[in-house]
Amino acid sequence: MAQATCELIWVKLILHDMGFTMPSSIMLFLMSETIPCHRDYLVSLKRERLSFKKKLLNALTELEMLEPTVKSLIEEPNRKCRKKVAKSDQVQYPSNLDLTPVEVEMPRVVLCPEEMPSRHGPNNLDLTLVEVEMPSSVVPGFFWESCQIGKDVEVAEHEEFTAKDYKDPPPAPLIDVDELTQWSFYRALIAEFIATLLFLHVTVATVIGYKSEVDPTKNSAPDAACSGVVILGIAWAFGGTIFILLYCMAGTSGGHINPAVTFGLFLARKVSLIRAVLYMVAQCLGAICGVGLVKGFHKSYYDRYGGGANELAPGYNKGTGLGAEIIGSFVLVHTVFSATDPKRNARDSHVPVLAPLPIGFAVFMVHLATIPITGTGINPARSFGAAVIYNKDKAWDDQWIFWVGPFIGAAIAAAYHQYILRAAAIKALGSFRSNPHV
Repeated sequence: MAQATCELIWVKLILHDMGFTMPSSIMLFLMSETIPCHRDYLVSLKRERLSFKKKLLNALTELEMLEPTVKSLIEEPNRKCRKKVAKSDQVQYPSNLDLTPVEVEMPRVVLCPEEMPSRHGPNNLDLTLVEVEMPSSVVPGFFWESCQIGKDVEVAEHEEFTAKDYKDPPPAPLIDVDELTQWSFYRALIAEFIATLLFLHVTVATVIGYKSEVDPTKNSAPDAACSGVVILGIAWAFGGTIFILLYCMAGTSGGHINPAVTFGLFLARKVSLIRAVLYMVAQCLGAICGVGLVKGFHKSYYDRYGGGANELAPGYNKGTGLGAEIIGSFVLVHTVFSATDPKRNARDSHVPVLAPLPIGFAVFMVHLATIPITGTGINPARSFGAAVIYNKDKAWDDQWIFWVGPFIGAAIAAAYHQYILRAAAIKALGSFRSNPHV
C-alpha cells in the first residue's frame, strides 16, 4: 500500500514539475501520503523522477527541432500543386488557332409597360422591347433558310436600337460538287419528285373531272356549267395542293415543286446550279409520273377531255398567252421571295407568317385570272408532264409559252426582290466605295 501511494505521489510530482498547477488540497493530500513511505524508497523514486523528467525534456527538445522539417514535409506537396496549377495557366495554344473574340447577340425580351397589368409592377418600370431570334433551318435548298422574329424598337428613352435585327443566309455557291456526296441532297430530290407527282395527280384529275361534269353530251341540264367544281374549284385544287405539299416538303427540299421557282431562287443565289438543274429534272419526272397515274385511273376520259394539258385558248394569240404566263409567274415567285424573306419575317413579328399559306393563295388567284387564257401554266413541269402523256400536236405547239413565260416572270421577280426591294446593288456599291483596299 505504501509503495503504491509513493508511486502515485511520484507521478503527480512529475506533473507538478512540468508546470501543471494543483489545488492546495491535493498537495496536502500528497504530503500526508508521504509519511508511510520509507526514506530509501523515496530517494530512489526521486532519482527516477529526475531521469524521466530529463528524458521527457529531451524528447520535447527533439520535437521542437523537428518541427521545421515536419512543416516542410506537409507544405511541400502544396507547393508542388501550386506550381502545377501555375504551369497549367500558361497553356501553349497552336499558332494557327484563331482566338479572335466573337460577338454573340443574346435574345432580348421586350415588354410594353403600358400594356402590363398593374400587379406586374409600377407603370414607370423601364422594360424595353422584344427581339427573339429563331434557329435557322439547315436544310440545303430550303429557300426560307432563316426565320427570325423581332422588331426595331427603342432600347432606352433617348437611345435607339441600331443593330441588324435579321440575318440573311449566305449566298449559295454557283457549283457545289460536295452536294453530290450528301444523302440529304438525294433525299431532297426524292421529295421534289414525290411532291410534283402528287401535285399533278390531284390537279389534273380535278381538271378532267370538271370537264366531264360540264360535258353537254353527258349532262344536258341548263345549269350543267355551274355544277361540280367549276373554275373556282380548279383554282382551289391547285392552290390548296401547293399549300399542303409546301407545308410537308419544305423542311426536306424547300418545297419548290416548280422549275420556275427553282430558277428564280438560283438567280438569287439561294441554290447552286447543280441543285437547280437536278431539281428541275426531278420535278419533270414527277410530273410525267403523276399525269401517267391520272391516265391510268381515267382511261375513258383522259384523251376525251384533253388530258389536262395546257393549250392556248381559242381567240387569244401567242403574245397574250406569253404575257399571261409572265405575269402569273411573277406573282407566284415574288410571293415566294416575300413570304420567305428573313427581313420581312423579322419586321412583321406581330403577324405570324406561315410561308406556304400566301404561296398557296398566290397560285389560287393566278389560276382564277389565267385559266380562261392558257389553262394556267406558271409551272413548266406541270405543262411538260401533261404534254408528254397527252402527246398531241396542239399541246407541243404551245409548249414553249409555258417554259419561256414562267422563266421570264421568275427572273423579273428575282431581280425586283433582290435589287429593288432589298437594294442589293446599292448595298454592294456602297460597300465597294467604303472599302479603302479596293
